[in-house]
Amino acid sequence: MLKINIVCVGKLKEKFYADAVSEYCKRLTRFADVAVRELPEKRTLAEEGAAILKELRGYVAVLAVEGKQLSSERFAAKIAELKNAGKELTFVIGSSCGLDACVKSRADLLLSFSEMTFPHQLMRVILCEQIYRAFMINGGGEYHK
Repeated sequence: MLKINIVCVGKLKEKFYADAVSEYCKRLTRFADVAVRELPEKRTLAEEGAAILKELRGYVAVLAVEGKQLSSERFAAKIAELKNAGKELTFVIGSSCGLDACVKSRADLLLSFSEMTFPHQLMRVILCEQIYRAFMINGGGEYHK
């Protein structure tokens, strides 16, 4: 079973965000072992970066607006490739202030979901939904239309 880590800075303050992430993580238990690691916000990006680096495992995909954009199908193919290779996968979502360059330079993939800017709390929901969608695509499920 694929191990997926989601490392993020800050806590989900709104219950509806936390409920949505919880729902997608519950759905994902059929396909992967998902762990969400919330790190506290620090005074500087460098301090946050150092804490993030300690949490990185396996293939690292860092969410960054300047990253590569993938369709849902290409994202699913990447997840299937990593699963088939027996890799552990870590996604990183920075704080509302962004990410230190040390985290971006450690990434195997800088991943962008859009040229638009999203709240980092909402981005966690979007990421979990896209991971779930990827497994549904790979499994031939009806979810992705």
